[in-house]
Amino acid sequence: MPRHHPFQPTRRLFGAGLAISAFSLKNNALASQSKKEDKPRPTGDAVWIWLATPTPSRLKPDSRREAELWFQPGDFSPGVLKITAGEEFCLKLQNRTPKPLSLHWHGVRGENAMDGVGGLTQEPILSGEDFSYCMTPPDPGTFLIRPCIIGGSAEPAERGLTGLLIVEEKVPPHADRDIALLIDDWKLADDGTLAAFEPAAEASVSGRLGNLLTVNRQTVPLKIEAAPGSRIRLRLANACNARTMRLRFDQLKPYVIAIDGQPTDTFEPLRASLPFPPGTRYDVMLDLPTEAGATGSVIAQIGDGMALVQFTTVGEKRSELPPLTPLPENKNLPTEIKLQNAIRKDVTIEAREAGTSARWTINGKAGTVGMPPLAKVRRGAPVVLTLTNNTPLTQPFHLHGHVFRLLHALDDGWEPYWLDTVQVPENRTIRIAFIADNPGKWLLASTVMERFDAGLWTWIEVG
Repeated sequence: MPRHHPFQPTRRLFGAGLAISAFSLKNNALASQSKKEDKPRPTGDAVWIWLATPTPSRLKPDSRREAELWFQPGDFSPGVLKITAGEEFCLKLQNRTPKPLSLHWHGVRGENAMDGVGGLTQEPILSGEDFSYCMTPPDPGTFLIRPCIIGGSAEPAERGLTGLLIVEEKVPPHADRDIALLIDDWKLADDGTLAAFEPAAEASVSGRLGNLLTVNRQTVPLKIEAAPGSRIRLRLANACNARTMRLRFDQLKPYVIAIDGQPTDTFEPLRASLPFPPGTRYDVMLDLPTEAGATGSVIAQIGDGMALVQFTTVGEKRSELPPLTPLPENKNLPTEIKLQNAIRKDVTIEAREAGTSARWTINGKAGTVGMPPLAKVRRGAPVVLTLTNNTPLTQPFHLHGHVFRLLHALDDGWEPYWLDTVQVPENRTIRIAFIADNPGKWLLASTVMERFDAGLWTWIEVG
C-alpha cells in the first residue's frame, strides 16, 4: 500500500521562505479518478495534482482588469515540487484549458516517455484529459518545468504554466535558507490583461518580450530579510518566453555551485554577473554581510538595471559559518568523452525573412511533426554537434535528456561544467559534446518559445 503523504509545505513544497503550492498532494488512489484512463499509470508513493485551468489573476496590483492565466484557482505562486535524490514521484496534469498541453522536465535525464514533448515523445494532452508523469530523476539539481508541445508552447508558457522541480542532495551543503526564484516576464495590455498573441512566425522574430518582470509571480524587487552573516542558497531559473538577460550581484559575493542542475567547481562569476537565457538555472551561494542593516541586490541588466531581489540583514548576527565546500561530483555523468571517436553533425541555424516574419530553419528545414531525425546514434556513442548561427540574433538552445560540454575552439578541451542549455552568439559557431547514453527521441530546440513554435528545432534518436 502507498504511504500517506500529508501536505507538508516545509518538506515538499517550499521556496523563498514561503509555501509555493500550485501542486496539490494526493495519495495514489486519486490516480484512477480521471475521466480518461492515464497512460502510464502512476507507480510512485504519491501523486501531485497540477490543475491547469483558466484563472483570472491580477499580475499588477493596480491593474484595472485581470489576466487569464492557466493554473489552479487560489494558487498564485508558481509550483515548486521538492523531492530527495532517489525518490520516485508522479505529477498528474489535468488539462482544463482550451488548448492541448504537455510538460517538459527541462534538464532531467529521465526516461524518454516522460520527457513531455507533445507530438514527439507523447500524444498531446487534449482539453479535458489528464496525464501522469512518473519518474525517479537520476540526478540531484534544479530543473525547470515548462510547456513543450510542438507548435503550441508559447501561449501556455506566457499564461504561467511553469514551475520548478528541485531534487535535493541526500546530504545538501549547509545553508540557512534554500530559496527558489522563478524569473518571468509578461506582456500586458494597458488594462492589465495579457496582450494579444501574434501568429507564431511573426512573434518568433524577437520572441514575446514582456513589459512586466516578476519573481515567483510577484512584482520586483522581491524583498528578503535574513540574519547578518547568513548563508543563502539561491536557485535561479529563467522561465521567460524569450528574454535573455544578465544577472548582476550588487553588494553581494556570489559563489556558483551548480549550472543547469549539475555541480560545478565552486567559483565567483567574472564581474559578479552571469548570462541568463531562457531555460538556464543557477545554484548560487551567498554569504550575507555580518553587520545589521546591510543590503544587497540581484539585478537584471535590462536598460539601467532592474532589481529582482533585495536582501536586508536584520537582527542578531548568526554564529560563524563553516567553510563553503563544492557540491559532490555527480557520479552518474561520464568521466570522459572520446572526441576522436565522436559522431559529428552540423546544425546550421538560419532565418528566411518575409516582411516582418521569419521562418526559422535548421539545415534548411523547419521542424515538423513526423520529420526524420538529425541523426540516429547508438547508445553510448560520443557525439559532437557544431551549431552555426547564421542569424543576427543570439540563439539559446536546449538538448533534452542529456548534458553536454561546451568545447574550446580547437578541440583542445572544454569548459569545466556540464550544461543542458547554451547560447549560440549571432553569426558565430560553437560546438558541444556529449555521450548519447539515454535511449529515445530527444529534441535539440530553441528555448525561445515562439521560435520553437515556428519550427526552430530538430531531434536525435538514440538506440
